[in-house]
Amino acid sequence: MTTPSEPRSTDEHGEEPRVVVRDRRRIDPDTGEVRPPAPESEAGAPEAGAVPEAGAEPEAAVVEGEVVPSQEAELKAQLDERTADLQRLQAEYANYRKRIDRDREVVVNTAKASVAGELLSVLDDIERAAQHGDLTGAFKAVADKLVATLERTGLEAFGHDGEAFDPSVHEAVQHDTSPDVAGPTVTAVLRRGYRFGDRIVRAALVAVTDHEPAAAAPAEQADDEPPSDWFDPNDKTNEQI
Repeated sequence: MTTPSEPRSTDEHGEEPRVVVRDRRRIDPDTGEVRPPAPESEAGAPEAGAVPEAGAEPEAAVVEGEVVPSQEAELKAQLDERTADLQRLQAEYANYRKRIDRDREVVVNTAKASVAGELLSVLDDIERAAQHGDLTGAFKAVADKLVATLERTGLEAFGHDGEAFDPSVHEAVQHDTSPDVAGPTVTAVLRRGYRFGDRIVRAALVAVTDHEPAAAAPAEQADDEPPSDWFDPNDKTNEQI
């Protein structure tokens, strides 16, 4: 005995409801290409099992490597931040290199000035020998090479007759006055001074002559004025009491 099947539901016109099947696959199975996004009427409904967070704004999605505007702005902000960090690091490294080079130059100049200071007594002997005419022959050749080498390293001699006296580089050991100079002037160098760049290695020992105003000439006696030893007999002050 067979059981009759249940009758299908129909609408008021006696037609069966139409079943609509939507293909939501993003890759076309026939061509393998990415399909364009579905219209809002089809894509607006949330997927099954997806639970949106309370109060959270919907984030834009990445479709096959394509970045949506919201993620593009976020990536640009991260890129700007990394670029600023790189520029700051590069500036700090450049300042570090400059500071290291400056400190290295100071150390080198200090070492050169120290070596030159130890040889100043030798330069004094060479200068005295030249003044006495003893700087000749092989001794003169060696002395000239030594002086030229020290000058190439930056050593400079100062202190000459006739230059203005400067207490910062000259040390006065003798003092005199003369009307022939307009101000404090170096008239004799007892020991040469040396500088290395801006650093004074040794001050020069000098004799200084200062200006002395010339003595005023005596005023001529007036013609109508009698000499001081002239005697007037009519002058009562000359009478003896």
